[in-house]
Amino acid sequence: MTAQLTEPARTASGRTASGRTESGRTQSGGTEPAATESVLTWQADPYADALRSGRGPLYLRRSDGWLLPLDVERWCAEPDEADEGVLARCRGPVLDIGCGPGRLVATLAARGHRALGVDVTPEAVARTTQAGGSALCRSVFDPLPGEGRWGTVLLIDGNIGIGGDPAALLRRSARLAAPGGSLLVEVATADMDERVDVHVDDGRGGHGAPFRWARLGARALCAAAPDAGWTRSVPWQAAGRAFVALQR
Repeated sequence: MTAQLTEPARTASGRTASGRTESGRTQSGGTEPAATESVLTWQADPYADALRSGRGPLYLRRSDGWLLPLDVERWCAEPDEADEGVLARCRGPVLDIGCGPGRLVATLAARGHRALGVDVTPEAVARTTQAGGSALCRSVFDPLPGEGRWGTVLLIDGNIGIGGDPAALLRRSARLAAPGGSLLVEVATADMDERVDVHVDDGRGGHGAPFRWARLGARALCAAAPDAGWTRSVPWQAAGRAFVALQR
């Protein structure tokens, strides 16, 4: 492992920013307003509290009352059957964008892989390191170790929605991946391509500030991938979840 791939993990005591959602930056390096709001939202108490306890309920709530349940218990558990399909496809050093409590990063490390998680929620980074993984409290749009050298980049648990701009996230992921590297993306099981304003809600009156989010099915992701530098796409499904493997 190179020095860049082994940069010390940062926990809640060494904060820079982190949840399974990230901020965005302009090319000049300044954080975009919507991205800043997203980071602050995922540091809000309902999400951080759920990670500390390892359980929900937790939702993304739209302004019209629509709710998307967030599977906190699964995120904090051992990898399931669908996760194992993702892990089996990992090649080379692995970067998990929005790693959450770190079940994939910790499992990869235990199996001898070089793996790093990045997440904007300090509690997520702390859980990852406690589980035996390495993680940085940082946005995917911040400078990261090993840029252009990651064999596999992960966007699991709906993280293609980060920042509400899938095209920007796909381009950023392409810059992080090595030539010939792959991006493994979990997508919606339904055929959709939507951008929405949501906030984190615990179902008991606790909620964070609104932020932009996106949800894509496999067809929408595969259509957007070529313009972002991804040349090949292979969808698969497992245990009721849907994924796409993209290749540079």
